[in-house]
Amino acid sequence: MSDPEEKKEYEALAVPEEALAHGGVELLRVAVNEDKLFLTTRPALKDPAEWGEILAELTRRLGVLYDMGDTGYSEHDVIIAIEEAYAAEMGAKSVLRGTRRKPAKRKPTARKSAARKVKQRAPKKAPSKAKRKKR
Repeated sequence: MSDPEEKKEYEALAVPEEALAHGGVELLRVAVNEDKLFLTTRPALKDPAEWGEILAELTRRLGVLYDMGDTGYSEHDVIIAIEEAYAAEMGAKSVLRGTRRKPAKRKPTARKSAARKVKQRAPKKAPSKAKRKKR
């Protein structure tokens, strides 16, 4: 059993060196602790619509991050899953009422991918003589 007085560490991300070298301002910091979301932000953008552009770029980068990692998710499926969850959280109605959102699909394993590539590379059979005459 853990000691209730034991202090737990907070794992903060480092600011990229390039950002530090060129200056700028941190717009958003998000943290999760147990089931709580903590958010610190500043309204540094003149047009609030710019946040939409930032959230879109963040979604794309998360898709790439998951795709590059050993997560089993493709970039496309991660982007779709985030978009659908975002829309649902914002109160958008599902196009298909009464259906549940499908979870993101995992990428096929290396063995399955290799089998698919072999199938795709297999030469196609030449059309039969009867089919050739019709053309």
